[in-house]
Amino acid sequence: MERDSKHTRIAILGLGYVGLPLAVAFSKKFGTIGFDINAEKVALMCNGVDPTSELAQGALSEALQGQLSVTHNPSLLAHANIYIITVPTDINLDKTPNLEPLIEASELVGEYLQPNDLVIYESTTYPGCTEEICVPVLEKVSGLTYNQDFTVGYSPERINPGDTQRKLTNILKVTSGSSPEAAQKVNALYNTIIEAGTHLAPSIKVAEAAKAIENAQRDVNISFMNELALIFDKLGIDTGDVLAAAGTKWNFLPFKPGLVGGHCISVDPYYLAHKAQQVGHNPEVILSGRKINDSMGLHVASSVVKLMNQKEIPVKSGRALILGLAFKENTRDVRNSKVIDVYHELKSFGLAVDVHDPLANPAQALREYAIELIQELNLEAYQAIILAVAHEEYKQLKIHTSAVQVIYDLKGVLPRQNVDKRL
Repeated sequence: MERDSKHTRIAILGLGYVGLPLAVAFSKKFGTIGFDINAEKVALMCNGVDPTSELAQGALSEALQGQLSVTHNPSLLAHANIYIITVPTDINLDKTPNLEPLIEASELVGEYLQPNDLVIYESTTYPGCTEEICVPVLEKVSGLTYNQDFTVGYSPERINPGDTQRKLTNILKVTSGSSPEAAQKVNALYNTIIEAGTHLAPSIKVAEAAKAIENAQRDVNISFMNELALIFDKLGIDTGDVLAAAGTKWNFLPFKPGLVGGHCISVDPYYLAHKAQQVGHNPEVILSGRKINDSMGLHVASSVVKLMNQKEIPVKSGRALILGLAFKENTRDVRNSKVIDVYHELKSFGLAVDVHDPLANPAQALREYAIELIQELNLEAYQAIILAVAHEEYKQLKIHTSAVQVIYDLKGVLPRQNVDKRL
């Protein structure tokens, strides 16, 4: 297959929750190559299996019969003239940005980059990263000159896993480019698939910053709710009752306390904090919010043990069941799930802990957390049950607190009279 410089041919690097829906959408308009380094995942997709469960039934198979091809063979990237990078951006153990996936993807694109090509980044990062880190890699590997031989765009992803209403095409898309011409090209490209329309930011840095604060704002708001939950727990009042009362005011924001995990809200604030510290500002609000949210697993586990002690239920010989491992309801994504904090804290108190999740991939749970998910539920076999993730299946469970069992509803979805405590 020869490169056709006259027609748009898109290559998307990273076929996860962001890249795969994007590849399917673009393939309805253009020839599209989906690339991922995970050969096992690519094999599943070649057979029409969506590992993310985010696409409509049959959408992947239909796209594969049309203009979409998926591969783990990097040489096929040579046939594209627009590259979209959607690799994950995580953090290191010291909470600093892990840019390795971005750098490696940039190196790979650089090997095939040709004059007049366009590279678009969707991966979440800090303001300046695209032009300060990624562009020099593209230039070095390709031997081409930025904004002379090739251009760059940034259009941050806004995928919301598990959301059946807000999907790629009906979420407004922020776009930007490295030159006025590149910006218009990026904006026009996304307008071919985004029904909700686009917002053209004045620069790549602005678009990067917009994405960073979207998640930092939610993180800070949830941390305030979590701090309230800690306060009200000491006061002996129900946080849900307080929020219901306060929520009667027209301008009260409807945030709730909870575990803050996943690959966005619990990670992205560290990217913004990292850049803030680089330019000499100490981001106190952002980091204090992160500290509170990261402490909630310990609070939940301690509350469960306290309730067991109050009921004189032995902790050391007790068994606990955690319902849900995914980072949020109705998704199978377990990456950076904060449920694992509750799991480890309960075990540190001497409890034997089982975890059940009807949506999570058992192999992924075993690989990432060394947890073997149980498949069958026997609710009577446990002295403590923690509903950690509000999957629809769990809302229908018939659970009732008793003298020999503690029920902790972290998500506040079970009938209040059936539980000992809500977060």
